[in-house]
Amino acid sequence: DLPVDKVVAIESRGFILGGALADRLGAGFVPVRKPGKLPWKSRSASYELEYGQATIEVHEDAFATGDRVLIVDDVLATGGTVEAAAGLVSASGASVVAVSVLMELGFLSGRNRLGGLDLRALLRV
Repeated sequence: DLPVDKVVAIESRGFILGGALADRLGAGFVPVRKPGKLPWKSRSASYELEYGQATIEVHEDAFATGDRVLIVDDVLATGGTVEAAAGLVSASGASVVAVSVLMELGFLSGRNRLGGLDLRALLRV
């Protein structure tokens, strides 16, 4: 129910959901991947996991200033990956209009790391 220019899908299960959503919404598809997997110049963000540190990357030309972005993933756990992806979107001059996940693990409080982003989950456990 929100206008979206790009759908950001987080590696790798998010690609399944994100590709279908981008097609249905008539929006561009932007993959967010682990380091070294993208075939073009990229920007990266590192974040803390419950068991260490991770880094994700996105093409540096993936967004135009003012693009409205939907971030998609399968599960929201501690929120670190989505928080990092939202930071990459914002650093590119675009804005996150919502985050959509299949399942939110509410007991891990990942929602709290998202700074009030509009989070939509099909299931919450």
